[in-house]
Amino acid sequence: MSRSARLPMARSSRLAAAAAVALLAMAAALPAQQGKESPPPPAAPKGFTLPPAHDFTLSNGMQVTFVQYGTIPKADVELVIRAGNVDEGPQQVWLADVTGDLMQEGTTSRTAQQIANAAADMGGALGVLVGANEMMVGGSVLGESTARMVALVADVVMHPAFPDSELPRLIANRERQLAIQLSQPQSLALAAFRAALYPDHPYGRVFPTAEMLRTYTATSIRSFYDANIGARRAHLYVVGRFDQRAAEQAVRGAFAAWQPGPAPSIAVPHPRSAREVHLVNRPGAVQSSLYIGLPVPDPSQPDYIALQVTNALLGGAFDSRITTNIRERKGYTYSPFSQLSARYRDAYWAEVADVTTNVTGPAMKEIFGEIDRLRREPPSAQELEGIQNYLAGTFVLRNSSSGGIINQLDFVSLHGLPADYLTGYVKRVYAVTPADVQRMAQRYLDPATMTIVVVGDQKAIEGQIQEFGKIVE
Repeated sequence: MSRSARLPMARSSRLAAAAAVALLAMAAALPAQQGKESPPPPAAPKGFTLPPAHDFTLSNGMQVTFVQYGTIPKADVELVIRAGNVDEGPQQVWLADVTGDLMQEGTTSRTAQQIANAAADMGGALGVLVGANEMMVGGSVLGESTARMVALVADVVMHPAFPDSELPRLIANRERQLAIQLSQPQSLALAAFRAALYPDHPYGRVFPTAEMLRTYTATSIRSFYDANIGARRAHLYVVGRFDQRAAEQAVRGAFAAWQPGPAPSIAVPHPRSAREVHLVNRPGAVQSSLYIGLPVPDPSQPDYIALQVTNALLGGAFDSRITTNIRERKGYTYSPFSQLSARYRDAYWAEVADVTTNVTGPAMKEIFGEIDRLRREPPSAQELEGIQNYLAGTFVLRNSSSGGIINQLDFVSLHGLPADYLTGYVKRVYAVTPADVQRMAQRYLDPATMTIVVVGDQKAIEGQIQEFGKIVE
């Protein structure tokens, strides 16, 4: 570019810069002249409407739910089996996970590559996810391929080959995952917290040892499968836009020969909690990872929704009290949060945070201070309304996809909730009063019985945390 061509551009840039400065000056003067304008009030939150479901049960006990949802010609096909980590013995931690891994490595008629190719041909993928109470097998595909996906899921679940040749690789993958998680302080805090609450229950066994993983064989995996996988524990969900008649024919044809298998196991825990500090030493750590909490009623209990509102107000939302205190005002931590963590017939409340080492004690003091404040006095109606709007909005958003609807339907099924739980959820959230929130805090969030876990540099934090309870290493 010539010098003569560059000069007009330079002059234009200077003029643009001058104009920008002038605009900024005008903008700065506006508040003084006009006052700050408030944003418009949010629209009234909408309730959740569930499309009609088509339910039926096969003669072997397998339950099926179809829901026509959305406009995009896609469908989620998920087989939920009531089997998971809760079915593991003390020396079988993650055996359910490894079983799920090996189920994806081929059936008696397909290799792992053929399974992957078949799902890809349908515009999707097939996966196996294992949790505390359930195993989920399935995926999302084009609506026109729904019946084929049903047949593929049936093959993977009913006819796993459990090839010995693939197990060493899968075990090595799990060992790497274990090593990574054990290097993370939040994982260590979770494991110590669960072990304290559930000392004699599978819910308290978060991680295996590497040596334990190496004892798993195709034979032990097959034994776990035979003891826990069957039609009586299974519920198939198909949600989306699909040919319902073809899908039902596929279900009845593919799953008719599946044996009923065992009934779901009912391993209800009896959690304990006491005001004591479980200290996990990480020499030189620049942060302390905190878990502070206790058992609370599970989702089948009448107070659970009011507890959800209380949790969101206290620490479960970005503008909640604890987050505002120790993140925004004090600067002790970046991303604290509280949660209601639920499993079958079990739940606990916990505040979780990574705080700078030198403010470990002060951060704990602020957390307990906010709990005590909510127990002493109810929130204002305005503060509660903001939390209710948040919960109502996020609930509807979570149900705005086929997968989200399956998750909610399964939640209702697992916990034995009433048929109107989902459609009435928003209404029940708004029915919670400030007095209800205070009552939840007084009845269920007693600091005197909260278990405390601190993962950090013992030399730097021991003196800070002694006042919060007996230290248990």
